[in-house]
Amino acid sequence: MLKNKSPLIICLFCMLFSCKKEFPISFAETNFTSKNNNIVEVNIPFANENNDIAKSINSAIENYVIAALQIGDSNKQIVKPIEKSIDNFNVAYTDFINDFPDSAQEWEAQIDGEVIFKTQDIISISLTSYINTGGAHGNLNISFLNFEASTGKLIDNNSLIKDVDSFKTIAKTYFDSSVEGKDLLFDSETFNLPANIGYSDEGLILLYNTYEIAPYSTGIIEFSIPFEEAKPYLVFNSF
Repeated sequence: MLKNKSPLIICLFCMLFSCKKEFPISFAETNFTSKNNNIVEVNIPFANENNDIAKSINSAIENYVIAALQIGDSNKQIVKPIEKSIDNFNVAYTDFINDFPDSAQEWEAQIDGEVIFKTQDIISISLTSYINTGGAHGNLNISFLNFEASTGKLIDNNSLIKDVDSFKTIAKTYFDSSVEGKDLLFDSETFNLPANIGYSDEGLILLYNTYEIAPYSTGIIEFSIPFEEAKPYLVFNSF
């Protein structure tokens, strides 16, 4: 009797294992641009599935793009969808040209994104925005958005790391190595983790945007900590 059941049990086990390995979320690049000019270009990943997980992920990505295109008061209510924000950006540019007809300044907004890490537990997406509305230089910003793969919920940094103080000790070693030889005007003894931490195939990425801890001339500071070293301090470590 047991012999007859064995193939069935094995089959059920394989099906269960297969279902566990199957990843429910896939992504495709989605493009947005201005209708009458090319001053705004957006290329971002959106989750394909029509479920709550995908909707949560896409909503967070959409909010990032809309906030990046916001002109003026950053406390204003976010206006969706992305196409409306692009229209508003163009209206602001047209108003600028009307107010300063002799200005040769051209506005520009470029936003790009990519999925840099994906497992059954966590999805990391990198979003880069470059916004130029005048001044000496444009504003470049890179953000990592980390999501729980099972829910689509956005994960804040405090929920990524356990034993933060011990992790900071390791991170500071890699930080010091990455800035060696650079003229940084800050006290390295008051080291803090950056606003952006993300997963990649190489390990955990820590990134400080321009002005976050150093002057504009220093640029972006970025370094990686191999998973082998970071793993004891990570809440999500299925890699």
